[in-house]
Amino acid sequence: MLSEAPLPRWFIDLLAHRRWIRRTRPFPHVYVRDVFVAEFYQRLATEFDRVRTERPELFGPVAAGYGASGASLTRMRNGPLEVFLSRAWHDLIERVAGVSASGDVEGSLHHHPPGSPRGWPHHDLTPAWFPGAEPGPEAVGLPADDIDLKSGARPAGVPAREMVRAVAVLFYLGNGEWQPGDGGETGLFADIGTADPAPTVVVPPLDNSMVVFECTPRSWHTFLGANTAARNSVVMWLHRPKEQAASRWGGDRIVHW
Repeated sequence: MLSEAPLPRWFIDLLAHRRWIRRTRPFPHVYVRDVFVAEFYQRLATEFDRVRTERPELFGPVAAGYGASGASLTRMRNGPLEVFLSRAWHDLIERVAGVSASGDVEGSLHHHPPGSPRGWPHHDLTPAWFPGAEPGPEAVGLPADDIDLKSGARPAGVPAREMVRAVAVLFYLGNGEWQPGDGGETGLFADIGTADPAPTVVVPPLDNSMVVFECTPRSWHTFLGANTAARNSVVMWLHRPKEQAASRWGGDRIVHW
């Protein structure tokens, strides 16, 4: 059931209140320009740059063969980037996507250096393991250091819940002035049945913009590469219980790592 609790005033004041555009092709998604007010966006970008510069050890490979390095949002506490781990942000994204989520959140800062290779289309309908009981209506559940997020591997006696990604969020920041031809866009695909599928929609990495979509067996997307400068983003997911995802699409549609 979608949360109906009012969003707190402190959070509403951070939003720029511009148009959030719903699109249906190639699959339902929401595109937003000017997500946050300019002052708060600048704080986010400054903090991203500070972490990249002062804490490079936090960044590691996102996936084998993928060009980005990433740093978990759970390491970004007590600063502006923690807004992405707030219950207010979770509830806003849940309502925008129209998908009932559990309160469990995972995500990371992504950095693609110049000239990063193109990724491969994927749909993000994958498992994620979280500790303990499902969070209450005012809390969020976060990954735990002693539970492997992707496999659930953990010490004996440590409880964990197998969830499935329900909503994907890509928020772009720290990319400077972007022009067509600069590369580094996100492609959304209607079909990946050919050897070299072409994206139906291309999302530019414009600062303070965002794309949100439900994770389904057809929410194909990827980083398109060919970027002339570094490309940075916050990539995160909301989750639902595995049995809900399996009931809707079939357990065989959930792709394990």
